[in-house]
Amino acid sequence: MSKTVKVGRALLSVFDKAGMAEFAKGLSEAGVELVSTGGTHKLIKDSGLPVREIADLTGFPEMMDGRVKTLHPKVHGGLLAVRDKPEHAASMDEHEIGAIDLVVVNLYPFEKTVASGAGYDDIIENIDIGGPAMVRSAAKNHAYVTVVVDPADYPAILEAIKAGGIPFELRQKLAAKAYARTAAYDSAISSWFAREIDFADVTYRSFAGTLSEVMRYGENPHQWAAFYKTGENRPGVATARQVQGKTLSYNNINDTDAAFELVSEFDPAESAAVAIIKHANPCGVAVAGDLKTAYLRALRTDPVSAFGGIVATNREIDADTATEIVKVFTEVIVAPSATPEAQDIIAAKKNLRLLLTGGLADAKAEGLQVKSVAGGLLVQGRDNRNVDDCELKVVTKRQPTEHELTDLKLAAKVAKHVKSNAIIYVKDGATAGIGAGQMSRVDSARVAHRKSIDAAGAAGLTDALTQGSVVASDAFFPFADGLEALVAAGATAVIQPGGSMRDDEVIAAADAAGIAMVMTGMRHFRH
Repeated sequence: MSKTVKVGRALLSVFDKAGMAEFAKGLSEAGVELVSTGGTHKLIKDSGLPVREIADLTGFPEMMDGRVKTLHPKVHGGLLAVRDKPEHAASMDEHEIGAIDLVVVNLYPFEKTVASGAGYDDIIENIDIGGPAMVRSAAKNHAYVTVVVDPADYPAILEAIKAGGIPFELRQKLAAKAYARTAAYDSAISSWFAREIDFADVTYRSFAGTLSEVMRYGENPHQWAAFYKTGENRPGVATARQVQGKTLSYNNINDTDAAFELVSEFDPAESAAVAIIKHANPCGVAVAGDLKTAYLRALRTDPVSAFGGIVATNREIDADTATEIVKVFTEVIVAPSATPEAQDIIAAKKNLRLLLTGGLADAKAEGLQVKSVAGGLLVQGRDNRNVDDCELKVVTKRQPTEHELTDLKLAAKVAKHVKSNAIIYVKDGATAGIGAGQMSRVDSARVAHRKSIDAAGAAGLTDALTQGSVVASDAFFPFADGLEALVAAGATAVIQPGGSMRDDEVIAAADAAGIAMVMTGMRHFRH
C-alpha cells in the first residue's frame, strides 16, 4: 500500500477548466492515456492532444442531458479494483475493465449557483452526482488511485509523475482533501435544502468551509488556528478586500467581524457611525453627521482601551477621518470604502490593515451561528432584530424626551453587540460608558461608570461622562440595585427588555428616582 504508483491512464472531467489544457499536455507528454467527458474532452481535443471519449471507454453513450455518463461499471470498476487481489483482477479481465490510475474532477458549481440567486430548478440541476461518485471511489482506493479535486494540485502531480510515480503519502493527502471537498459540497446542498423548505431542525447538520489561510497561532501562541470561509455572500471580514497591512491574526478576524457587524446596524443615509472594538467588545461607539466627529466622540468613551483596537465605519473613510484614526495605534480599519486620499494617509502606517467591504452587512438578514461545545455544536439563528423592531412601552410616570429616546435606541443597538451582562451609557449620540461581560449587572453598571470618570478626566471634564446620560441593558434587572447603580452614575432614562419577576420593584425605583424607563420585550444576550 505504501508504494509509489505509476500513472498509465487518467480520467479528466472538470467544470472549472482553469489550467486543464496545460495539465493534460503534461500528462500526455509523460505517456499517460487520457480519457475525458463533455466540455473537458473538447478542450483537450482542441488542444491537439490524443484523448478518448468516456463513451468509447464504457461503450455506452452519454444520456439525459449528461446526467448519466460516468455512472458505469467500467468507470467505477477501473477505480475501485484492488489491483493485487486475484478475484478483482479476474473480474477486470472478464468484463474488459481497464484500470484508471488518476481521476481529476471538480464539481458543478452548486455554491456559486445558489449565491447567484438562481431559481430552484437551476439549483437542483447544479447538484453534481457522477463527479462526487468518482471522487469517493478513487479516494477510497487511494492505495492504487490518485484523486485530484483542486487545480492547485496539478503541478505537484506532474512533478511526481516525472519523478517516477505518485507516492503513497501524496495519495493519502489528496484522498483526505477529496473527501473534505465532497463533504463540503453535500453540506452546502443540505444546508440550502433546509433553508429552502424551512426545515431548521433537520436531523443531520453539517457545516463546511474552504481554507483561506493557516495562521501563525490562535487566540494564544500555543493554539493551532486557520480561517475557513463558508462562501456566504455577506459583506464583512471574510469577503473584504485587504488593501494593505500585515496578515490578519485569529484575534484580528474575530474582532473585525464584531466591529463591522455593529456598525452595520446603522443606516449610512441617516448618520455616520463609528465603532472601536477591543477583544470583541466595543470600547466606543458614536453617530454623527460626519465620520470624523463620530470617530472622535467614540474615541472619547475609552481612549485607553482604543489603543491597539479595531475601527469600523458605516461610510466611506475620508482624509479627515483617516488623519484622526492614524494618530492612535490601531490594528485594523474596516469600512465599505475609502477615498484615495484616505488610503494614502493610512498607507503611511505600513502594518495597519485596511479592509474594504464594498457595502454593509444586512443586520436583518437570516443566518446561522455555530459554537462548539464538548461533544457537540450549538446552532442558532443570527440575532437579526433590534430595537427598531420592538413596540416600545414606557412603564414609568415620566416619559423620555425625544432626545433621550434617540439616545436610548442607540444604546440598545450597541448593547446587542456587547458581551453579557451588558450596560451601555449613551449621551448625545455617543457612548459614555460600557460595562461588558460581568457576572453581575450591578458590576457592569459600576465598571462603566468608573471608566467614564477616567475618560472624562482624560478629556479635561469635571463630571463623569455618564452624568445626564441614558442607559441600555441587554436583559432585565433581576433586582432594583442595578437600576440604583445607574441612577447613582447620573442616568436620566433606561431602556431594557423587562420580564423580571421584580419588574414592579424596578419600575418603582425608577419612579422614586424620577427617571424614565422604556421596555422593549426583546433580550439580547451575547456570550
